[in-house]
Amino acid sequence: MAGGGRVSTRAEVCAVACAELFRGDGEIVAAAVSGTVPMIGSRLARATFEPGLLTTDGGPALTAEPVPVGASGEVEGWLPFRDHLWLVLNGRRHVVLGASQIDGYGNSNISCIGDWERPKSQLLGARGAPGNTRVNTTSYWIPRHSPRVFTEKVDFVSGIGWDRGAYEIRAVVTNLAVLDFATPDHRMRLRSVHPGVSVDEVTAATGFELVIPDEVPETRSPTDEELRIIRDVLDPRGLRDREVAP
Repeated sequence: MAGGGRVSTRAEVCAVACAELFRGDGEIVAAAVSGTVPMIGSRLARATFEPGLLTTDGGPALTAEPVPVGASGEVEGWLPFRDHLWLVLNGRRHVVLGASQIDGYGNSNISCIGDWERPKSQLLGARGAPGNTRVNTTSYWIPRHSPRVFTEKVDFVSGIGWDRGAYEIRAVVTNLAVLDFATPDHRMRLRSVHPGVSVDEVTAATGFELVIPDEVPETRSPTDEELRIIRDVLDPRGLRDREVAP
């Protein structure tokens, strides 16, 4: 996967795709709570095309500059929980969540697998997903794209989708592709496939019918400068490669 004159990995393509989720957001809190790759993506967006984004150290400290994953940096502000909740309730945050299941309208499940009364597996619980999806722009990061995750119907609705009154479910980035809801009925659409991935591979890994445009572009690869920032500044330990399924 060529990024200018350098070769990028699948994880780096995913990180750039996560950065693109925040394009045009301006001065809001970028809350990438679902993993290392979206955290790199939010900090990469701020370091390049979205300098107004507010990024944290993973806690309440707003950092003056994008800092490496797992490290602290110069603090430019403090965001205590009460202030964070004010931003959430007023739609001043874009959150990237994870999901154990997600359906064609963006309803997600992180609560249980199987019947609620007698689940096969107990998961995290709904936590903040209902409120996040009702009042904030929400995207998803799925590191292993499979029919078990992309299901026709989720077993429990933790985060609401477009058909249930979500504020905005913007996009889903996976290890295979980028998907969005830019269709008249907000049904999930295949936006792009990552380098080396075919449309057939994505549809085979999805447990419902995707909207497939006549032409599906390739997800863009990182530029040389983006690769430098990812490798030398944001993730010098290479944690991103541990998260992305090949």
